[in-house]
Amino acid sequence: MARLIISFVPFLLAGLVSAIASPWSHSRPGMRQIDAVSHEVFHKTNGTKLPPLNTTYYFDQLIDHDNPSLGTFKQRYWLSYQYYEPGGPIVLMNGGEGDASSLIGYLTNLTMVGYTAEQLRGAAVLLEHRFFGESNPYPDLSVKSFCVHTIEQAINDHEYFVKNVQLPMLGGDHVSAPNEAAWILFGGSYSGALTSFTMTRKPGLFAAGYASSAVVQAISDYWAYYEPIREYLAPNCTADIEAVVNYMDGVLTSGNASAIKSLKDSFGLGAVEHNDDFAWIFANVPQSWQSYALSIPGGPMFEFCDAMEVKDGKVSGPNGWGLDHALAAWIDYYNSTYFAGLCGSTPLSSCFSSYDTQDPSWSNTTVNNWIRSWNWLTCTQFGFWHDGAPADRPSLVSRLITPAYFERQCKNNFPEAFSSPPVTFLDAMDVNKQYGGWNTTVERVVFLNGRRDPWREATVAADGTTNPGSELQPHLLGDGYHTGDTIIAEGLANPSVRAAQQQALQYIGKWLADWKPSS
Repeated sequence: MARLIISFVPFLLAGLVSAIASPWSHSRPGMRQIDAVSHEVFHKTNGTKLPPLNTTYYFDQLIDHDNPSLGTFKQRYWLSYQYYEPGGPIVLMNGGEGDASSLIGYLTNLTMVGYTAEQLRGAAVLLEHRFFGESNPYPDLSVKSFCVHTIEQAINDHEYFVKNVQLPMLGGDHVSAPNEAAWILFGGSYSGALTSFTMTRKPGLFAAGYASSAVVQAISDYWAYYEPIREYLAPNCTADIEAVVNYMDGVLTSGNASAIKSLKDSFGLGAVEHNDDFAWIFANVPQSWQSYALSIPGGPMFEFCDAMEVKDGKVSGPNGWGLDHALAAWIDYYNSTYFAGLCGSTPLSSCFSSYDTQDPSWSNTTVNNWIRSWNWLTCTQFGFWHDGAPADRPSLVSRLITPAYFERQCKNNFPEAFSSPPVTFLDAMDVNKQYGGWNTTVERVVFLNGRRDPWREATVAADGTTNPGSELQPHLLGDGYHTGDTIIAEGLANPSVRAAQQQALQYIGKWLADWKPSS
């Protein structure tokens, strides 16, 4: 059995235990999945039965916008026009880094995409991002194919789609942007950043944009991912996690082979050869935090903290129980609960290895292997390495986890693209220079963020940013989690999220009222 290359699926904490085995399974930005959605739809005004919500349509998208002579590929999209009236806007959502067929629920009024379409009498469209799902310019995910897997190509996909698509609905051949109909670009997380990037590059193409938890700032050394977790996690659990992490780092860097082996053996991981691989195993529980939602309380992080902080029916004080109990509780939780079913028949030592370049998972170029497609973007454009904090700051994860830990895996995953030594990786500053990062000046985009979102520090809501926003670039902040504002139920669960949703719709409505077709 190959080393697991599995991670969080879009918008759903599906199978956390099997989602965390690989060093490549560090959390990514992503949309949440909407479950239990009926695919049967009827037009809201005239009651006409419409094609099922899961009807798949195909658009002939350019393989390479810099070289149209290379031809086209079939890009999947889904459509709901149950609320559409002639003259209404088209709300376009990019599915981002995953198979977009799992996000069809976004076309309904259970989400801000469908709700916006309903309120403005528009249609909702879900577009699959190139190199994810079945929308692939080439039949494999090789480095050669990935030469057209860039932010800029995805931006140009938006432009080519909205200018050329003929939507399969009444009047759908007369809604091209920006000269015939108003289009609204919607995205969350990476696709939220793509909303900002697209409207920066293509001013006037979209009448308005909605960017939820938009990770606009490329950051390679992204230790700040864990800062919102530290801020909002129960202080007793935070204190004990930090105590154990500091202790384990001390042992792992001591050079004392006997002590290191004893520590690994206590977790049943004595066969894990490399200390950074061993340390990475303990970073995965905090990463489950991003999949929480106000309307779906609980989860692995809270279960873990309960195991750490409840002793003999009593809960620890704000400083936790201290190292001795915390370490023993962590060992017991991992051995009795966490590792169960984690790696199947694969030995834990192989399951957690990030050094075995002979593992076939490194060379798996099968289409719809979303993790490889996302890794390409992190290795070449974004970084987002979730590593330990600097030595002068408390850290929820080991400081043995550094950008170099992930960069080495970029080389393993894409040896044709990176040379060693030295290895040349992304230039995050160049990405931020191109698209604005925290300091974006894009207009008619509303940015919505949650205080509890671990991706907050890559958004315009990051601590210390100097971009205050404006009436043409509103920054709305609620007391929510990652992309939670995209879900109507999140607003029902929390007034601050609901207020942000309502304000966003007001801004979009105002901008649409000012919109005029271009010549």
